[in-house]
Amino acid sequence: MSRPEAPPAEAGSRTEIATLGAGCYWCVEAVYQQVEGVKSVRSGFMGGEVENPSYEQVCSGLTGHAEVVEISFDPAVVTYATILDWFFRLHDPTTLNRQGADIGSQYRSVIFWHSAAQKAAAEAAIAALTSSRAFAGPIVTEVAEASTFYAAKRDHQDYFRQNRSNPYCQRVIAPKLEKLGLRR
Repeated sequence: MSRPEAPPAEAGSRTEIATLGAGCYWCVEAVYQQVEGVKSVRSGFMGGEVENPSYEQVCSGLTGHAEVVEISFDPAVVTYATILDWFFRLHDPTTLNRQGADIGSQYRSVIFWHSAAQKAAAEAAIAALTSSRAFAGPIVTEVAEASTFYAAKRDHQDYFRQNRSNPYCQRVIAPKLEKLGLRR
């Protein structure tokens, strides 16, 4: 599989990419869109065996992909460690292949690293959280090398902002944002 390339940086700024899976990508996207220093968030899929999978294929659980967000961020404003801190706050990293009512390997907790430094930071964050017993159970978050990112279809991007009155948004995403102290 080919290594993903980062989008071009804006003039005068640096851009890094983080790719994370923490259950439904709509929930994760809605959180990171509010983190200062995040330039863009795209929902999509990574880590599977099928090229350019559809949402329906990924939902079957048969492609091996995880629902992920690709986060473009300015490391001068928000560090990768802070990106990981939000990751561990926004979901339960102790449930294998499940977040709430979303069940299947496509909803797994996963950090796809883009550099040796990201891999080391992810492993260190997990070790620190484990050592401090931050969670009641063991952390099952997978740490894997980034592979090809496949963007989800257009109507799955910016989902919460475009569909606030949707029942899923009201029952699942809005309470998550409120719990994290973010705008609904």
